[in-house]
Amino acid sequence: MAVLSSPVILIQSIPPVTRIFTAATIICSGVYGWLCWKGLGAEAAQYMTVVPGSALFQPWTLVTSAFVETTIFEFVASMIFVPASLKYLERLWGSIETLKFIVVSVGVSNIIAFAFNWIEFIATKNADLFLYGMRYHGQMSLQTAILVAFTQIIPEHQVQVLGFIKARVKTLPMAYLTVSTVLCFVGFQCPWIIIQFGWFVGWIYLRFYKKNATDSVGGIDTYGDRSETFSLISWFPPFMHKPLTILGNFVFSLATRFHLIPSSSSDVEIGSYNQVPGTARAEAERRRAMALKALDQRLANNSSPVPSHSPTVGTSHPPRVPPTAATVPVGPSPLERQKTLSEAESELKASDTR
Repeated sequence: MAVLSSPVILIQSIPPVTRIFTAATIICSGVYGWLCWKGLGAEAAQYMTVVPGSALFQPWTLVTSAFVETTIFEFVASMIFVPASLKYLERLWGSIETLKFIVVSVGVSNIIAFAFNWIEFIATKNADLFLYGMRYHGQMSLQTAILVAFTQIIPEHQVQVLGFIKARVKTLPMAYLTVSTVLCFVGFQCPWIIIQFGWFVGWIYLRFYKKNATDSVGGIDTYGDRSETFSLISWFPPFMHKPLTILGNFVFSLATRFHLIPSSSSDVEIGSYNQVPGTARAEAERRRAMALKALDQRLANNSSPVPSHSPTVGTSHPPRVPPTAATVPVGPSPLERQKTLSEAESELKASDTR
């Protein structure tokens, strides 16, 4: 009985959006594979994937195509990465924000791909290739957007790719984009170009539109992450910073003029991508930096005691070590470090209020 109940408990522990999204991916991918096996692949693609020539008559595919993985490799890759990532984000953001993130990342990316293919058709008049020869599907755009979200949340975290390649999280989105760019130049536009659209849409949403549940000042909601570490130029090498800054400031001023970007009185960028001092996020970053500095000083004092005297140069006997030195671990555990950091932040907040 316990063996039978353990999978149920495991499924119930998964947040609702992640659970429904994963189940829909398994079911839709299975149905698509069964229809292709029955010789109905063309009909299945028309009603389950984004075909630019017919998507106007099947608009639901702009979102539901994310549930369809057409190959075993794509299905396995999505099942390994996406559910675990969505589970982490949903516990951090909540179900509503996670659902909006999925819909925006997938839907807007597919709309851009749809429009891009129509532009290619108008330029080349090749309908067989650009309108009916490409079928956008799967979760590549969502995967890229998730990597952008992880870059915002845990940029310095180190992961192992394929078990032996070590990389920091903040380098993964651009590596994925590089693979996409190379494959697009080689001739595999569909579905690899959707990765580039997913990166851009994910960054714009997290930068300007995502509602911050914890960052509010005076009861006013704040949106996006306006910090310099998450700016557009932070994704590119230094020689591209100046032209991207000029272009970004111009586009931002137009978007602000037409009220396309949500803003609040306490968290807003005035005409540029620079973070405004005194905002809620700036204050939180300042407190955390000072708390980390105080924590480092406290740990240094605890882990490196000052000896009473130093041995002379010619001494043949080593200095005497206390018996407990071999058994007491050096440095605190991660739990103790987190507890100390919380205490330091509380002390800092109390001192600021005084």
